[in-house]
Amino acid sequence: MKITLSKTVAAAMAAFANGDVASTEQLCKAELDRNPKSGRAWALLAETAWLRNRPDAARICADRAATHSPDDALCQITRAKIMHLRGEAAEALNAAQSAAPLATSPVAQDSLAAVFGLLGRHAQALELSRCAVAARPDEAQFLFNLAATERMLGALDAAEAHCDAAIARRPNFALAYYLRSDLRCQTTTRNHIEEIRDRLRQGVTNALDEATLRYALAKEFEDLQEDARAFAEVAAAARLWRDNMRYDAKAELTFVYRLIETQNTTRLASLPKSRLDASPIFVCGLPRSGTTLAERILASHSAIESIGETNYFAVESTRAARGSRADFGALGAAYLAAIESVCAPTKNRILDKTLENYLYCGLIHAALPRAKIILIERDPMDMAWSLYKAHFNGKFLFSYDLQELADYCVAYRRLAEHWRKTLPSACVLTVRYEDIVADIATQSRRMIEFLGLPWEDGVLRFHESRAPSATASAVQIRRPLYDTSVGKWRRHAQALEPFRDRLKQLAPDLVTDMTSV
Repeated sequence: MKITLSKTVAAAMAAFANGDVASTEQLCKAELDRNPKSGRAWALLAETAWLRNRPDAARICADRAATHSPDDALCQITRAKIMHLRGEAAEALNAAQSAAPLATSPVAQDSLAAVFGLLGRHAQALELSRCAVAARPDEAQFLFNLAATERMLGALDAAEAHCDAAIARRPNFALAYYLRSDLRCQTTTRNHIEEIRDRLRQGVTNALDEATLRYALAKEFEDLQEDARAFAEVAAAARLWRDNMRYDAKAELTFVYRLIETQNTTRLASLPKSRLDASPIFVCGLPRSGTTLAERILASHSAIESIGETNYFAVESTRAARGSRADFGALGAAYLAAIESVCAPTKNRILDKTLENYLYCGLIHAALPRAKIILIERDPMDMAWSLYKAHFNGKFLFSYDLQELADYCVAYRRLAEHWRKTLPSACVLTVRYEDIVADIATQSRRMIEFLGLPWEDGVLRFHESRAPSATASAVQIRRPLYDTSVGKWRRHAQALEPFRDRLKQLAPDLVTDMTSV
């Protein structure tokens, strides 16, 4: 169905596309004064409300958009997106599925593909992205979105070709440069260094686009072992991000240490445990610490199905906290229901790799007493470099400054140590990334035994899995196990001194022989 837009709504859509939130809202309010049932105006206000951290207002506006424009695919898709962002996974999936028959235009197909991708429905996302590109092969954004989906599914050559096409059509498309750089190891005869440098020399008006290009350049320099240049680009990119974001490092650290203080042995023992019999698996840890490797190993077992990074436990915990009393049985049941409704697992054991679940280990044990938690640790120096150089696009705000990164790494290690001391040994297992790399068979057996499952040789062939991956390690996990990431920080030892000095100051016990120069 063709939707006719007023000039005001068209102008609001253009303003939103250019990042002008205030003008978008002014134009939408002017439209609603004339036409209170303008679905597109309400949909745009849902988007701006979310950007302004007003989730309840976003949901109200999205509902009005869908109600007033039941045949407008983009209004229905916006509602599904807002539901997902609010953690309403089952509702979001239902809304997305209902919007699918309406998604006949390339724009709607591309938008719905993005929502299905967020919901972990990558096959549906791929099909819709292909339809959008087939209809509009010169639309750079559609080409990039298709490439991003192909990366998750392991179609790396196709992803690179679509990144090339997107850049050809939009030469300043910073994210396409970065995605392309990450798809393979660059070589002296096949890289994009001069192309990226030319783009930077021509000037970039947006600071975060410049940062993205510098992350791409750093990745290619590191592949060519031009270490000084790689670090310089990473430092410049991280500085651009840090200068353009709001981050209360003190508040984030206070939250972690408050968990250690309040969720002590006495407090955890006093919590009313649920009686649920389910035994899900949680693999958690800091990003770039080896969680994806552990997940892929375990998910290669015939009894285990990974649901990826869902954030469902955090969402359900927040909802439960609004209640008048703690009901951990209800919390566990709500978490399992969300998984069942959205992920529809077919195997006996589900594996949740949401990184930040390390913040919820105490509540996980109370809500799901038979759950197994595997905490992944990595040498702090290697993890520092891996985190610092990663382009998280504004996530993990502690990773853009070396001293703030050291502060948070120490906080994580103290929290992990706390969980080991306060939770039953049958509940928590700590695994070091370096130990997996040094002896994958022994560490894999150790994890499988901890889970109470029989051994299967297939877990050692984790790289053969065709399961999708939306993580920063989506490319690396397609390769057999390698050890070149162990000790890589030494190539940047001098530049990483601010991190190491802070680590010595805060936690000299973490500066082991491995981290000595």
